[in-house]
Amino acid sequence: MPTQRTFDYVLVAHKVNDDTDQKAQRQKAFIQQLQKKNITITRIIHDDKVFFGLRAPCEMFEDYQYLLKVSDSCNWCGDERGDVTQATSKITLNPWDIFFFYILLENLKELLMKDVFETMFCLHEVSQSLTDLFKLLELLLCTVMCYFGEKVALYYLWLGWYTKLLVPAAALGVVVFLYGLAFFNTNPLIKEVCQSSIIMCPRCDKRCTVWQLSDTCTYAKVSHLFDNEGTVAFAMFMAIWATLFLELWKRHRARHVSQWKVYDWCEEEEELILDIVNDPNCTPKQFRHSYLRSTLVLILVTLMLMLIIGLAHALVVFRVVAAPLMSEGSWEFFKDHANTVAVMLGAVLHYLTIQIMTRVNRWVSLKLCDIEKTNSFAATERSFTVKMFTFQFFTLFSSLFYVAFFLGRINGHPGNYVRIAGWRLEECHPSGCLTDLFIQMAVIMLLKQTLNNIFEFTVPWLKSCLSRNTAKKLQRKCGHCYRKACRDEQGRVEPCDICKLRDWLRNYHLANTDAFSLFNEFLEMVVQFSFTTIFVAAFPLAPLLALINNVFEIRLDAIKMVRLERRLVPRKTNDIGVWTKVLEAIGVLAVIANGLVIGVSSDFIPRLVYRYRFGPCANGSTRTHCMQGYINDTLSTAFVTHPAVKKDFLPVQLIVNNTFNVTQCSYRDYRSDEDYTLTSQFWLVLAVRFAFVILFEHVVVVCKFIAAWFVPNNPIQVKNDRLYDKLARLKEELL
Repeated sequence: MPTQRTFDYVLVAHKVNDDTDQKAQRQKAFIQQLQKKNITITRIIHDDKVFFGLRAPCEMFEDYQYLLKVSDSCNWCGDERGDVTQATSKITLNPWDIFFFYILLENLKELLMKDVFETMFCLHEVSQSLTDLFKLLELLLCTVMCYFGEKVALYYLWLGWYTKLLVPAAALGVVVFLYGLAFFNTNPLIKEVCQSSIIMCPRCDKRCTVWQLSDTCTYAKVSHLFDNEGTVAFAMFMAIWATLFLELWKRHRARHVSQWKVYDWCEEEEELILDIVNDPNCTPKQFRHSYLRSTLVLILVTLMLMLIIGLAHALVVFRVVAAPLMSEGSWEFFKDHANTVAVMLGAVLHYLTIQIMTRVNRWVSLKLCDIEKTNSFAATERSFTVKMFTFQFFTLFSSLFYVAFFLGRINGHPGNYVRIAGWRLEECHPSGCLTDLFIQMAVIMLLKQTLNNIFEFTVPWLKSCLSRNTAKKLQRKCGHCYRKACRDEQGRVEPCDICKLRDWLRNYHLANTDAFSLFNEFLEMVVQFSFTTIFVAAFPLAPLLALINNVFEIRLDAIKMVRLERRLVPRKTNDIGVWTKVLEAIGVLAVIANGLVIGVSSDFIPRLVYRYRFGPCANGSTRTHCMQGYINDTLSTAFVTHPAVKKDFLPVQLIVNNTFNVTQCSYRDYRSDEDYTLTSQFWLVLAVRFAFVILFEHVVVVCKFIAAWFVPNNPIQVKNDRLYDKLARLKEELL
């Protein structure tokens, strides 16, 4: 069957019966402006909508292609790209899609905002055989590039590479988890907690009572799964893995963009070429910098970050209030596990806050970009990406940073508790605070990844199912559109208006896409990369969850782009843009955060100090385990007879099992039993913590630099191919 003639873009407007209406006059003026540029326009009315099919002349693209060839922004010629297009017979490429879209967009922005036109979209031209999921995944990457453009192809290239390198990280994370599981029942620290008869001080004011340390046996076991010696080595591995991932990605990208002939691509120069082709008398958008605008943007960004951090503080207050309220509840489970339930509820509330703030952050980022007034779309996109990611990062991680580095360290001690609005700050479990961080991360990752994928896929799918009936009705009206009389001189078929409208309606009812549709996919994956690397010491299974999610993510994104969403405007590029810098920043932050998590949040350093300085093995004894008595060593004693302690606890809080009153209770800290001052062991542990953080970060940073130096950004084959390509083009120009 000869190739069907198609349209480059379709404009959709509301039908206006009154020709004197201002909206109708603007529509007419804009259409006339397009016709002056020899753009063929087909107008079809359907119900209350007017469809304008736009078909650009080949001369437009020839000028555009020639200017690209003589410029420094690209090193491919039209014939080479045409050969690639013809090789992929299942997909038809409109080579001037991006050019034509740019011309329309420059003139259409104001009209779209004023509702003169409802929308515009690029037609899908994928054959039905490609809509099958597994057939789509088997296609060569260059085929995806030819249909969706290099920008979408690079997204799938990066996502596939990221998913592939997650395999060793996920495997090692599972090994670390199994290492903790192997000593689940034999670890002396767990036995000490489960067999302890120590009475602990009340967790909250008024309502909470004293409790036995052995009541938290299960919590101690879970803590050991994620707070053991293996997590230190795994955190170092993940920091180096992040560097190797980026360096190997640069090589992988260079190999493909060299094959696509866009290695030297420059988006700003392409926009300048588009301006010239659209209007030969145009003037370039000059670079501008205003200290006043920059200061205003900086102040607004700071205020926005303060608001986000304030929300994190609100979550802290919620947890502080929720734990004691549940302790006095009627449900026995909530009373026994009030702190754990409060942590989980806080994580769920944090997820809901993330969903709301994501929309707020997007709106604020766009407004800040408008204030900056950048000179190109590429610059606007970079500025928006940095601002949006910064806001999202603080929204996602502010609460996690509190749990990791402040929870249980600023709450005070019996006789001198720290309170917020009369409510006492929450404490860590005697086994450590790392489990709270693990619960927070696990809930957010599972909810965010699972629910986001469900909503991202089901909403366009339901919309597509509901809008199929209109196209099916039109399909029954025409069955003889491919007769010989409809073919032009090239043998292509010109469909009738009914078939055109059927195709346009099918695309019109798909989910809308815009310039930031691909940005949303990148943001989701980069945020996941942050979870996978920054606090991986507290959650070794994070790479495994990311790997499982990405296996489905690639397939769902493929189905969504091909079948459920309007076709993205193909755009050329040679890199994932500013996201590379963002990933590098995350890699550096991951080193700092994991060093602090191991050195400050986990019990790795206190256990190390106890083993070699205060434990049984410190005196040369080999009869008992080196960690015997560690839990008791980390606890201090508060005497109820002390005046300050007596003010903090009511008599009813000091009754054990409704039988007897206690005269003393224990709490987690290194303090003297007499005057509650910090002991020398506390300062020794603190000094070793800081020394470990500094040593860890320096060693890992050196390893990262060595890894970055050892792996070149460009393969030798790519360098040699570019050298010969430049030589051949210079010889061609000389001849």
